[in-house]
Amino acid sequence: MTKEDIEVRVARAKELFHQGFNCSQSVFAACADLYGIEDEALALRLSASFGGGIGRMRQTCGAACGMFMLAGLENGSATPHDAEGKKQNYALVQELAEQFKQENGSLICSELLGLASPKSSPKGKDFTNPTPAPRTEEYYQKRPCAEMVASAVRIFLTTLNNSIQL
Repeated sequence: MTKEDIEVRVARAKELFHQGFNCSQSVFAACADLYGIEDEALALRLSASFGGGIGRMRQTCGAACGMFMLAGLENGSATPHDAEGKKQNYALVQELAEQFKQENGSLICSELLGLASPKSSPKGKDFTNPTPAPRTEEYYQKRPCAEMVASAVRIFLTTLNNSIQL
């Protein structure tokens, strides 16, 4: 996969995010076809629960979750006692997570957004509210999510391109 091919998928992921899909959906749907998931609606539904730091709880960044879902498609084990397969998949996820943290400073949604930690926030704070913020021009200007989406797609595809060869 060329750098240009990667950037086409990065642009598609950002486009999906700007259409109103969450960060996880945007990452996963931009690359799911590489694994035979041609039905974009299916890809979007599969990854829908991971946006906003998993269900808008501001935990693990949804863009990273989308990247980890792709890692499962790349080399996830489908056999219950496949210790070596699990080991390989977990190693890939940990490598991707480390790259994401190095590039973005954290894997935690609340930290990436500059919010208080979910653990230290009073009950009832934004972290337990399932209602997504309206997608306005102001939203897109103050949120780094589109860049997290771009970062996750770029990290995933570059890592695979360098080590696994799609």
